[in-house]
Amino acid sequence: MALPFLPSDAAMLGLQAGVVAAPRAVARPRLLSRVTSRWWAVVPIGSIVAVIFAIRYASGTATGLTYLALVAVPPLAAVALAWAARGPRGWPVGRAVAAVAVTGILFALAALERNALVGEGAAALLSALSCVTLGVLLAAVTPPAWLKLGILAMAAADTWLVISDLLQAPNATLVAAAPAAGLPRLQSETFGSVSMGYGDMFVAGLLGALTAGSRATQRTAALLTLLFASAFDVLFLVLNELPATVPVALALIAIEAVSAVRRRSRRVGAIPRRAT
Repeated sequence: MALPFLPSDAAMLGLQAGVVAAPRAVARPRLLSRVTSRWWAVVPIGSIVAVIFAIRYASGTATGLTYLALVAVPPLAAVALAWAARGPRGWPVGRAVAAVAVTGILFALAALERNALVGEGAAALLSALSCVTLGVLLAAVTPPAWLKLGILAMAAADTWLVISDLLQAPNATLVAAAPAAGLPRLQSETFGSVSMGYGDMFVAGLLGALTAGSRATQRTAALLTLLFASAFDVLFLVLNELPATVPVALALIAIEAVSAVRRRSRRVGAIPRRAT
């Protein structure tokens, strides 16, 4: 359904910032303790570079990804509502049942109203929720310092792909891919006249999971993501496509810079001084 750029863009930027604010702090699941490794930090950059080049050189990749998203996104969204997202304590029976019910309603809306704003919104919300779960899980198995580097590397790769004009055609192919029988497209997020790649929400989930230990820091990260993205989107006046991972990376850099200044101030304040 046609919707002017500004409200469409505002809705998508708000959703991305919401994904940053959504993850809750969780103890590392015992099942994942044995697979913790810094190598998981390669996943963010791999998720964008590998996908783009696979679509460029293997025509069936986009179709495969749309079916993968159709199968994987709804369960991941339900897990977010039941466990990974902030809210009542995770996994009680009532919350789990409600999560499955809400996911089912969103999926039905996405399928039955796929050509209307309500259907597009439901599909985008499902994809965004799945990124909350993925962010929490990846943060649970990756050392924070390495995951931060992974976010920065993903944004750098995204920028390079856009500047080199390597992203546009594969991304358009991926966004256009659709499963049969009118089932919803969940491999990207589209609302009105604006679309975002799945990776743009995924990186937001990673930042949210990294900062979830401090609610104040997480809220700041979400607000900075929204502010940077709003300022960044002014470039749409002269460009047709932007790397939407960059505002998330800028928010991370800003938070790290402030944290470094505070640590330095505390160290300076702790230096003993001789009385004169």
